[in-house]
Amino acid sequence: MKNKNPTRRLLQAALLLGVAVQAHWAMAQADEARAKKIVGGSCFVCHGAEGESSSEVFPRLAGQHWEYIAKQLENFKNGKRKSTAMADMVAKLTPDEMAALGKFFEKQKAVVEPPKDADLAAVGKFIYHKGNKYSGLAACASCHGAEAKGTQALPRLAGQYAAYTETQLKQFHQRERTNDNAVMHAITSKMSPLEMAAVAEYLSGK
Repeated sequence: MKNKNPTRRLLQAALLLGVAVQAHWAMAQADEARAKKIVGGSCFVCHGAEGESSSEVFPRLAGQHWEYIAKQLENFKNGKRKSTAMADMVAKLTPDEMAALGKFFEKQKAVVEPPKDADLAAVGKFIYHKGNKYSGLAACASCHGAEAKGTQALPRLAGQYAAYTETQLKQFHQRERTNDNAVMHAITSKMSPLEMAAVAEYLSGK
């Protein structure tokens, strides 16, 4: 006979929900523990224990969207994004581990520092928000947002090292980086070296 007691049914539903929440929490804890182990084993050497990065050559990962990080790791593994060093690092990572690493770094506090060259950053601010009507360059903010914090699909640019951002812009321009939206190829084709350096400098202080 079916249980027609609504109170009992609610209690059973609440119990099942509680079990599901506990299982999810336990899985999340296991994922974070696994991510910390991977970071401590290899990632920290370049990217720091909490994604703060040990050099301007390497990107800051703290505060970056986890989906974006997971995608980049997968792209390094399948060769869509080229990097001999990263290809070796991700060779044995599973999709679940990539997601766990992304979520670990996303939880870390993003570092914010003032730009080193205020004048250059001022030029970058104009280009980022207004573009360049004389060359047909669109405003970066139209996709990456006024605060440069990105979305699940687009990276957080705010607070990133200027040297790293400038390098990526150059790679897009030279078609050396092809794993992300082709829009970046069209955008950077209209950017001068000065504009790339300026935008990168501005974003580093966001």
